[in-house]
Amino acid sequence: MIGIKDVAKEAGVSVSTVSNVLNGKSNVGAETKTRVNKICNQLSYYPNTAGRALKSGKTNTIMFNFSDFDRSFYLNIINGISDYVNDNDFDLIICTNKSVEKYMRSNLSSGCIILDKKMKNEVLVRVANEHYPIVVLDRIIEHPYIKSVVVNNYDAMKEMVQGLVDRGFRRFGFVGGPEYIADNKERYEAFEDVLEENNIPFQQKCYFAGDYKEKSGYTAAKIMLLSRELPEVLVCANDNMAIGAMKAFKENGLSIPKDISITGFDDCDLAEAMGLATVSIPNYERGYIAARYLIENIRGELNVESFKITAKVKWRNSVSSMK
Repeated sequence: MIGIKDVAKEAGVSVSTVSNVLNGKSNVGAETKTRVNKICNQLSYYPNTAGRALKSGKTNTIMFNFSDFDRSFYLNIINGISDYVNDNDFDLIICTNKSVEKYMRSNLSSGCIILDKKMKNEVLVRVANEHYPIVVLDRIIEHPYIKSVVVNNYDAMKEMVQGLVDRGFRRFGFVGGPEYIADNKERYEAFEDVLEENNIPFQQKCYFAGDYKEKSGYTAAKIMLLSRELPEVLVCANDNMAIGAMKAFKENGLSIPKDISITGFDDCDLAEAMGLATVSIPNYERGYIAARYLIENIRGELNVESFKITAKVKWRNSVSSMK
């Protein structure tokens, strides 16, 4: 196995000179740098960055933590994070909730981006510090070293529900996600506020609890069909549940939007193909912005003021006009 001593011998320099070249030190001449780098390439020698990080306590690596593999929008977020990270000479590692805590140390990663409903606030508050900043994408945490980059769910959902009211809808159903998640709370709050502002009653029996996964939307629709009391429009807190509901209704011979209209939230890959009216979240930009703020905070440009991303309503043919 090729080591730093082999590179030094081949280049005719000391081990410390090779080390200085690999660490970007300025005390080595240009000719020597060129020769050492060329020999490293020829010998396929790559420095042990993990070992150097353990010794120095520093690393140019950030971590992205998420846990829900069922939601396609994660790929767009990862692409946004990756592009900014690569442009700024950082590395990216991705962890699941079961292993993330052991990597949240400054000698293994310089900071992390969290989009994981299972990650508890108390863990993030305990870990975040001057040497280990954190960016969260799914909640707002007031902390001197935690930046929140979140979607403005409330305004977007309010615009969409008001649009439904303006189209003449009066009997609403709602399929919500996990009730403890901030995104879901905002979306349902906006839904309730619009109905109240328009003096439209909403019965709790028309609320169906889901988990953001397609199967829960499918199940909610099946329950509605059994009750024989369909709403005019079913508002779903995300696209996956809306798509599940659409499949259940179609399996039972219902036409969308003739028999029932449906809306989602997220604008996932399938939403456009299925003609689902939804709210579009710029997820690539969401990841890019999160990575930018994290790396700026790692570099000492501390900014932890919450940043809200604007989302846009996209009307498609899963919604009819009642007028």
